[in-house]
Amino acid sequence: MGALQRTSPPVAAAAAPLVLITGASSGIGQALALRYHQAGWRLALVARRVDAIKQWASAHSISADSYQIYSADVADRDQIIAACEQCLAIQGVPDVVVANAGVSFGIDTAEREDLEVMAQTYATNVIGMAATFHAFVRPMQARGSGKLVGIASVAGIRGLPGHGAYCASKAAVISYCESLRVELARSGVQVQTICPGFVATPLTSQNRYGMPFLMQPEAFADRAFAAIGKGRSYSVIPWQMGLVAKLLRLLPNAVYDRALANRPRKHRHAERTGGSEG
Repeated sequence: MGALQRTSPPVAAAAAPLVLITGASSGIGQALALRYHQAGWRLALVARRVDAIKQWASAHSISADSYQIYSADVADRDQIIAACEQCLAIQGVPDVVVANAGVSFGIDTAEREDLEVMAQTYATNVIGMAATFHAFVRPMQARGSGKLVGIASVAGIRGLPGHGAYCASKAAVISYCESLRVELARSGVQVQTICPGFVATPLTSQNRYGMPFLMQPEAFADRAFAAIGKGRSYSVIPWQMGLVAKLLRLLPNAVYDRALANRPRKHRHAERTGGSEG
């Protein structure tokens, strides 16, 4: 089970709001952590690579009393739930929880080993998100406020060849967050879905196809921070990718199939070394 990495004494109460971010050791998660820190928030950072977070915090002169690190593999339900419960005990109920940790690998359904890759993708991207939110739903309900933010993807809007595991998992994230949003609508707890387009992170570093409107993590974090602050229930960042996704959704299947038939496929798990956030 993941162990708490203590960086400061327990905080009973603090004026600064608290954000918990999973997958905080790289990419979008790391950029969001910096953006919230710059806005004066306290940080609860969850990731497998604890040393990477410590190095990042040192490089940005982030004081040890403004963040805590919780070591956990989001794909392990017991680990992530334990990490979230440790956050509650040490830092209190977060004002915002960003379930960002994710993995992305191409699959070939004809390959037996890729079924396990699909299971791994779901365990992290979908079940891991639900397990992250699990620990905070009742405390937030009791307080009457809080935001649960699920990082989905425009890839969840329409399936891409060779990308079935990731697309399906992110489609599940979109539907799951919508379901949870309606469930909690009268409790004061907001559920928000953010669908990034292409962001320059470890998830996209080895993609072998064009990535229109590619954003740097810092630019994405600025827009996501604003969307979360405004309480938007659903956001696509950048907006141009939202327009592209809507147009693709409207294409008849026959036209869509022809357009995507020759698109290069994402690397399978066995073909690459990258592909995770956190």
